[in-house]
Amino acid sequence: MKTHPLAGKKLPPEMLVDVKKLIEAYYGEKPDARLPEQAVSFGTSGHRGSSLSRSFNENHILAVTQAVCDYRKEKGINGPLFIGYDTHALSRPAFETALEVLAGNGVTAMIADNDFTPTPAVSHAILAYNASSPSGLADGIVITPSHNPPSDGGLKYDPTDGGPADVSITSRIQTYANGLLKDGLKGVKRIPFGKAVKAGTTRLHDYRGNYVKDLRNIIDFGVIRSSGIRLGVDPLGGSGVNYWGAIAEEYGLDMEIVNKAIDPSFSFMTADWDGKIRMDPSSQYAMKSLISLKDRFEVAFAADPDYDRHGIVTSSGGLMQPNNYLCVAVDYLFRTRNRWRKDAAIGKTAVSSSLLNRVGQGLSRKVCEVPVGFKWFVKGLVDGSFGFGGEESAGASFLRFDGGAWTTDKDGIIMGLLSGEITAATGKDPSVYFNGLAEKYGRPYSERHDAPCTPEMKKTLKGIKPEDIDVKELAGDPVKQIINAAPFNGEPIGGVKISTENSWFAARPSGTENIYKIYAESFRSPEHLARLFSEAEKIINGLRS
Repeated sequence: MKTHPLAGKKLPPEMLVDVKKLIEAYYGEKPDARLPEQAVSFGTSGHRGSSLSRSFNENHILAVTQAVCDYRKEKGINGPLFIGYDTHALSRPAFETALEVLAGNGVTAMIADNDFTPTPAVSHAILAYNASSPSGLADGIVITPSHNPPSDGGLKYDPTDGGPADVSITSRIQTYANGLLKDGLKGVKRIPFGKAVKAGTTRLHDYRGNYVKDLRNIIDFGVIRSSGIRLGVDPLGGSGVNYWGAIAEEYGLDMEIVNKAIDPSFSFMTADWDGKIRMDPSSQYAMKSLISLKDRFEVAFAADPDYDRHGIVTSSGGLMQPNNYLCVAVDYLFRTRNRWRKDAAIGKTAVSSSLLNRVGQGLSRKVCEVPVGFKWFVKGLVDGSFGFGGEESAGASFLRFDGGAWTTDKDGIIMGLLSGEITAATGKDPSVYFNGLAEKYGRPYSERHDAPCTPEMKKTLKGIKPEDIDVKELAGDPVKQIINAAPFNGEPIGGVKISTENSWFAARPSGTENIYKIYAESFRSPEHLARLFSEAEKIINGLRS
């Protein structure tokens, strides 16, 4: 798709979201659950939408939160529910709505004291509580649309394992919620927010203090501090904005927070490739402001609004591709974390770089390839059988020094801090470190392209089988494998992946837009990568007939 003329630039005021109108629509517009586009729909990261399109309104949150309460009762989950929200305009109203329902159902809700709460802080709190609770397990809700534009809202449910809920759970919650919507919300129990926030079941929890103090058990701050390196952080106006100062003070870091602004219109952001504001820390366009400051720091980093994704900027190489940094993190961690299980594996998605497979082989570690979605790493991170789980979309988490679980959701904070540890401990920033891996294992060239796709084509692509594709050669190399299921667990990848010795491409439909995504990687050259995309599009377009 073509790059918008405003990509990498700040938008004029008239193009910014109207926050007042957005919030008025949240309370005023009523969705029709009989229309698919206005019903509750859980994707890979919860229910998302916009109040302006009647896809994320008060009725949605009333129904979803009541459905969560009903699910908890059905499963006998009687511990507290940890709830947090990010800095999107719709997140605070949705938080208030959710708390009204939680209090109305007598659920103990753990809230932050006038503070935003990152996704990893909620996951961390759930795991910490459940590890020490003599009876009753906790779960959680995070209100966020992640890196989506300012007009969007989102809500995701974290079960007792602290990670993203799997399909068996989200489909049940979705069904319950849509049933409530169609029945006029008759089954929803709620009390006014003023009473809910003062209810005996609503309790304050120090998410930030507990999380920050525990970081010493996963990051080597001593080596960062003694090295004297200078770190830069751009909070991108997200939920962790108040965490960085606390981290710098707690651990004595030379860290500059370059932008402390919180603005629900995100007017300080530079537009993404399509001219929309999108707080994607892996986008060169969205990260332009921090990239321009790269020479002031040995390494700098950012995270999206709910802090589950990371972006790494080095003085030597600028913004790193997410796949490249995952490879660096894996190689460094498995060489330095000597208390992890000897058989701890590397978790990657089917569309992450194959360099991870080569790095894993060099480390004599098993690499487990799963479908897109962090939920596939949760079990392995809980029991320590995965030392690391990472997605190509710049999301990852890893274990504590002692091999115990830290979070079972993506954590942009630790991934940013790790880049500082790597730089301090090795004397090489992550870009330089990556160049060493590329020289040893081969340099990958990878990209992702989006292309228009009809609903019919999306259905065809999602249901494709390997035998449906008769391809013997791809970009000049013999085809070695065609799959529609992940090698590690046999779960559908929601599309198809074709691999050769030196390259691969995968195509899968978007869960929220009428597009399909083509991921491709070549270990030969940028020209070979371009040829891959050209042939991949021909193969996928051939499925239309």
